[in-house]
Amino acid sequence: MEASRSCLVTISILIGLFVLISIALNSIILIIITRGSNQLKNINNTEELKLINQISLNLSLIESIDINELMKHLQEFNHIATMENGSRSINTKGFKRTIDYIADYLSTNTNYYIKRTPFSVRQFKLGNNPILFTSIANTIINRTYSNDLSKGEFSHVEYSTDINLKDFINITLIPNFGCSEKDWLTAKPSPNGRIALVKHGACDFFLKPILASHYHVKGLLLYNISRSSNCNDSLPTSLGPFNTLPTLSISSNLAQELIESLNNSATNTGVRFIIDVLKTEPYSVENICADTPIGDITQTIIIGSHSDSILNGPGINDNGSGSAANLALAVALFRTSMYRNLKYRIRFCWWGAEELGLIGSFVYVTQATTSIIIGERFHDHLLYLNLDMLASPNYMFGIYDLDTIINGTLTKNIFASKKITTLFRNWFNDQNLPWDNVNLTTAISDYLPFLIGNMPVGGVFSGADGIKTKEQCDRYASYLGPDPYCMPNIAFDQCYHKSCDTIWNINKFAYEKLTKAIAYALEYFIHMDNLKEWLYSVEENQNLTSHYKK
Repeated sequence: MEASRSCLVTISILIGLFVLISIALNSIILIIITRGSNQLKNINNTEELKLINQISLNLSLIESIDINELMKHLQEFNHIATMENGSRSINTKGFKRTIDYIADYLSTNTNYYIKRTPFSVRQFKLGNNPILFTSIANTIINRTYSNDLSKGEFSHVEYSTDINLKDFINITLIPNFGCSEKDWLTAKPSPNGRIALVKHGACDFFLKPILASHYHVKGLLLYNISRSSNCNDSLPTSLGPFNTLPTLSISSNLAQELIESLNNSATNTGVRFIIDVLKTEPYSVENICADTPIGDITQTIIIGSHSDSILNGPGINDNGSGSAANLALAVALFRTSMYRNLKYRIRFCWWGAEELGLIGSFVYVTQATTSIIIGERFHDHLLYLNLDMLASPNYMFGIYDLDTIINGTLTKNIFASKKITTLFRNWFNDQNLPWDNVNLTTAISDYLPFLIGNMPVGGVFSGADGIKTKEQCDRYASYLGPDPYCMPNIAFDQCYHKSCDTIWNINKFAYEKLTKAIAYALEYFIHMDNLKEWLYSVEENQNLTSHYKK
């Protein structure tokens, strides 16, 4: 028994040792297999990463534009507006969160140099409601003031200057729309020292006071006459803080009354008004610019878009669409192979306070004009591309048409800008896409300060409150096929400057195409050996021809 037990114990020990050794060996084998598997996984991940990077590097800038990425940014802007009382206007949390999002996204996804530049904007506030008296055939009437012209006869315009006229001042009716020097020169009698009655339309609202100031006008009355019942809706509500003239908007009925009186030479027609504007403390707004660390800083291509909305709307098309496109372009460029060998510095900018009168872009141009820092001087810039409203629901493929700029008034540098216009036209032709010219006297945006400073400019635009015609719908259908959503005789964007300009106010097809058009132009410029020479070469200009495809 003892021998048997001893033998059994010995066998048990041997079995135990065998089990332990087996477990140990299995553990070692498992570790080896696991390590090998992890090594293979790491190898696969590395190869996959290389492949992804290679695919990204091989893409052109235009191929890198993804509508899903564009919409992701718009959804974020829409969320910001929703959380901040429906607005991304300057001096609101919505604006601050918008520019923080842009700056943070750039910091996370690029190695660009990011600069946030604050500037001050003065607030506009009335001390009292304005007063307007009219004198027609010696009959004096105290007109009714209201913020809503459908309920009153006149209204204030933000950033009007103050005035207290003690006597009645005669009125001069400005012919046409007051958008050209000729309109003011041919006005009878001369508007010098008088109140100018000016019709709204044909050019942006803040251009009219600029021209009026050349003729020493005492003040402005802006009006709109239309068969539409809401013709007063399109009258400007703000002239921007650079305005220097006292200004009121008047109803179409009052305008017709004054015009009829002015057309009767036997009737003496004048007005007297009081506008009490308080002096208020300014508030701070920011521009953001992001520079590629590669490229000649004395040869800068700048792409800009405004980052603010109106006070009473989220501004997802105007101009979340431009801001998001600018952001997507910036990141897409960083991911492409051409980024490693940039000849020119690329600067992406987001302007503040555009909705108050292009203030952010004017501040930038003013600072660049006076700068002595190499790379920041105005002549260190080659050209400017503008992104504003790229996704209107009832869209057009609009291209900035430099032939519509008032000759001799705004710029001496139309020539090079027309080449950029032609470049866009040729791209749309090559893509077999329709396009329309954009009249720059009616589509004022942040390109204007650069154009005034004699920098070549260009851009694309999907339309705002202008009306899409049946001819456009038919012509677009001949290229793209029937579009049941094309609405003739309706605005390109019925939610322009309204609270309904939300994420649902976006045409994805138009948005992607217009963003790709900008990407094409930028890539075209990047590959130029001598961009400045191309811009100003007469021979090159003669070789660039384009026209509507029939």
